Amino acid sequence: MKKFKLLALAFVIATTSLFAKSTDLPDVPVEVINSQISELFTAAHEMDLTEDFTVLVTLKFDNSGKIIVLDVDNKNREVLNYIRKNVNGMKIDAPVETHRVFKIPIQFKGS
Repeated sequence: MKKFKLLALAFVIATTSLFAKSTDLPDVPVEVINSQISELFTAAHEMDLTEDFTVLVTLKFDNSGKIIVLDVDNKNREVLNYIRKNVNGMKIDAPVETHRVFKIPIQFKGS
């Protein structure tokens, strides 16, 4: 009976270590992801902004690599809609960890 329990324990340990092994994505620096997301904002905005300001955008990536905007640290509706329109649902070239949360500052220039 002891041999059976020992064999069962060895089997459980072996199978859990087999299934626990995951395929790791290459370690992509946040700067690379940041620069690729900033490229989504290269088009000039048509908002009437009177001053320069920075907006902190909180986002993550889903299983297919699409960007999901979670939060925009700004109350201006035009800014919110502009960010959601230009970022939400877009993909970038860099491989990223799914469901990892990123906080990226985006600068807006006033006229």
